[in-house]
Amino acid sequence: MMLDKVHAPVAAQGGAARAAANTGISFKQIFTQYKILALLVAIAIIWAFFSWKTDGGFTSARNLSNLMRQMSVTGILACGMVFVIIAGEIDLSIGSLLGLLGGLAAVLDVVHHLPLPISMAIVLAGGMLLGFLNGYLTAYAGIPSFIVGLGGMLAYRGIVLGLTDGTTIAPISPEFEQLGQAYLPPAFGMLLGAVLFVLACVLAWRQRASQARHHLPVLPLWRSVARVAIIGVVLAGLISTFNSYEGIPLPVLILLVLLGVFSYIARQTVFGRRIYAVGSNMEATRLSGINVRAVKLWIFGLMGLMCALAGLINTARLAAGSPSAGMSAELDVIAACFIGGTSMRGGAGTVHGALVGALVMASLDNGMSMLDVDTYWQMIVKGLILTLAVWLDVATRTGRR
Repeated sequence: MMLDKVHAPVAAQGGAARAAANTGISFKQIFTQYKILALLVAIAIIWAFFSWKTDGGFTSARNLSNLMRQMSVTGILACGMVFVIIAGEIDLSIGSLLGLLGGLAAVLDVVHHLPLPISMAIVLAGGMLLGFLNGYLTAYAGIPSFIVGLGGMLAYRGIVLGLTDGTTIAPISPEFEQLGQAYLPPAFGMLLGAVLFVLACVLAWRQRASQARHHLPVLPLWRSVARVAIIGVVLAGLISTFNSYEGIPLPVLILLVLLGVFSYIARQTVFGRRIYAVGSNMEATRLSGINVRAVKLWIFGLMGLMCALAGLINTARLAAGSPSAGMSAELDVIAACFIGGTSMRGGAGTVHGALVGALVMASLDNGMSMLDVDTYWQMIVKGLILTLAVWLDVATRTGRR
């Protein structure tokens, strides 16, 4: 009887510990599964706070349109950076490369008066070649990507200063400006929203059919319906807001196209699966016969192409080529990827998550600028958010490694 009394508290403590452990694991699983939903709730809170502090100015149609155009540059860079980080690498040169390619586009347009299609082709090709250079130095020359990016950050910034003589190149041609400042007609915006909603319905149906076909657990019908309904409400709200101003900005349309393309590459192609495999276990991937070096080379090539496209849109949005364009852009992009759930260890991440993270960063930038928050406070806030995002990644993955 005495032994039973002695062991009873111990057993109770053991059961409590196991229950706590199980609760912790379920919390990690729930947080990981609903991370995007949590980010959307965080964005709603951020928007509500800034709207309150600006007497509704933050959520006005004009400011939201400007916010989305501002976010599109970070989002385009994030599309490429997601693949780089998933593969276990990093690229710190993207801000300087954006400035260089945007400055090159302005010089070709203002100084040499080249037609816009030729200027765009030169800039896009140059971006991809410089991306391949970064990839070659990393994958084939064996230089760590951190060092390659750090060297590129300094070198590309120096080149753009020499190319522009340290002065702003302006004014660019009206045709060039339209790339960053044009809007879609309201009727086209409504048609686009309807197409995106139908696409969401088809994808939800295909997901359920695929799960049933492969004898996997099928999501409850109410969850699929609720997810599609939320997408429909968000699309309707955004398009009506945009149309109440001047329409959907062209950079936002470009970003939506890239979201579809990069998501398809990640989920539906062999190349996309190889990216995840390289980041998860590079040595095992190499031993399985996959050319790891070639995968990394193409990843950096895509990153350079996205820098060129973002540079074009940024120059068009500002209507000038500035030698300081893209300063610290790499930090915003990396933070967006980590906030959106891309693992700093590689092997995990989504394109749509990175774009939600980019929206978080752009919302903070826009809101704090409207409130005239000092620059040093803006840097402190973004630094803390980046640290928090990485900590959450570590906390939710430690138990599963």
